[in-house]
Amino acid sequence: MNDRAVSVLEQYDFEVIRTQKSRNAFLCETNKGWMILKEYRGPLFRLEILERLLDGIVQNGCDRVERLVRNRDGELFCLDQEQNRCIVKCWPGGRECSLKDGQECRKAMSVLAQLHTAMCLPKLAQEGGLRAQSLLEDYEKRNRELRKVRKFLREKGQKTAFEIYLQQNFDVFWEEALRVTEEVKAYGDVLGSVAYTESGTFCHGDFQHHNLLCAEGMSVINFEKYAVDCQMRDLYLFLRKLLEKTNWSAPIARGLLDVYGKAKKLTAADMLQLYYRFAYPEKFWKIVNFYYNSGKAWIPGKNMEKLQKLLELRPLQKAFLEQTFSL
Repeated sequence: MNDRAVSVLEQYDFEVIRTQKSRNAFLCETNKGWMILKEYRGPLFRLEILERLLDGIVQNGCDRVERLVRNRDGELFCLDQEQNRCIVKCWPGGRECSLKDGQECRKAMSVLAQLHTAMCLPKLAQEGGLRAQSLLEDYEKRNRELRKVRKFLREKGQKTAFEIYLQQNFDVFWEEALRVTEEVKAYGDVLGSVAYTESGTFCHGDFQHHNLLCAEGMSVINFEKYAVDCQMRDLYLFLRKLLEKTNWSAPIARGLLDVYGKAKKLTAADMLQLYYRFAYPEKFWKIVNFYYNSGKAWIPGKNMEKLQKLLELRPLQKAFLEQTFSL
């Protein structure tokens, strides 16, 4: 264990038995159970809300979640030797959920439905001053970024093979992004953010297999990206990660939606949210965003691979939308 970790852990009221390096963190076996130490880069007010959110989830009957640990001074964070903020959380243990295991994926849907029920905390959302961002706001922001890159490519002189390929296929996704955004706009309040702000429905913000631990049950970790938002945001993220690996299998998606729906009813508005989250070319936006915000002197070959794979799977994604959603 390095000196930075030692200087932080000494500020907590537990005895460290052993440690091991984890993904951007340290796992610590202590006399009070397993803990995890990691750097925290978000605003402090979100950390205070996070503690209350996790407490509220447990009080509402969903106890398989991580918990923040305060130090000896009663603070939620400590500064390491380089003045970086670090937090310590109780770590439930286990291995990551496997997207190749159908039973584990179904369990993840049941856990998510239970979690979503427990994450309806209107008082916390109101006192925290949190506001949901609408799907329209999100898509309009992305479209502005796409428009900027489209203009950049058109005006760029000498282009790489990737840039030529990207420009050749840009308008197909650009027109799709505009169409979806206009349809979302036409639905107005049905897909707006007001209802989620008023009802105080929180979502995890990063609900994917990396943040699900399996060990005599399934626990949920890494809530730092929590938000007041439509909870279909979580369901969409997990399903998209899975469907990208299963060639957009509609039967798999329907089966998992049924599991979630049995524990927490999916409304017509929920299905509409899911449809437009899947219909927007998010993967293309991510590829473009990564390209534009990275150095242009050398463009990773993976960019080309990802774009080619996206185009290859596009017909399957369209078929998935048609087979899964009857709007």
